[in-house]
Amino acid sequence: MNDHVRDLESVREATDRLLAAVAGLDNAAVAAPSRLPGWTRGHVLAHLSRNADALVNVLAGRPMYASAADRDGDIDRDAPRGQGEQLADLRASAERFQQEAAVDADWSRAVELRNGVIDTASRLPFRRLIEVELHHVDLGIGYDLEHLSADFTRREIDFLTDRFSGNAALPRIAVTATEGGQWTTGRADGDVVSVTGPSADLLGWLAGRREGAGLKCDGGPLPVLPAL
Repeated sequence: MNDHVRDLESVREATDRLLAAVAGLDNAAVAAPSRLPGWTRGHVLAHLSRNADALVNVLAGRPMYASAADRDGDIDRDAPRGQGEQLADLRASAERFQQEAAVDADWSRAVELRNGVIDTASRLPFRRLIEVELHHVDLGIGYDLEHLSADFTRREIDFLTDRFSGNAALPRIAVTATEGGQWTTGRADGDVVSVTGPSADLLGWLAGRREGAGLKCDGGPLPVLPAL
């Protein structure tokens, strides 16, 4: 069961960490490449701000984005801004999200996200937490997967293995964290490929942030996962 109240507080805490980190950057650092191919840090920050507003739309019963082209265009438009504008937008959009989430509502209701994905409203705060935490890592400014809490890492591995579950393009995969924790994903039948390693490396592989150098794979090569 998702605890949206707890997750909203986690979003606020993660956002505060992000804002403090971005406050220490200058314009040149914001314009520099991020860890995401083809994106500057400004692209990552612009995406985070627009994602907060998109989730406001979802909570309010509106389409998440007007269109995929509008989503991409808004990020490209906002990416070149300087540190001050990026920081102010991050802060304001994050507060708009928290304010909309504070409105009395039925958190068990179904909501529609991008590409026709249907979820429950109670999962939206965790989805926002994923965006804030992973994109903070993507900035490449000293916050890495190993800095994420054990609870967040476990839940995100839960989320991603569930997302890839039943994908016929993948083998049957048994995922094991050396700190404890086991998951299955991919096809429901066939030979099993076992992937074992530290939770941070497993998360990096599942989220497309690491190639899997820190993982042990038995039963075949390390599976190439679909893009998120």
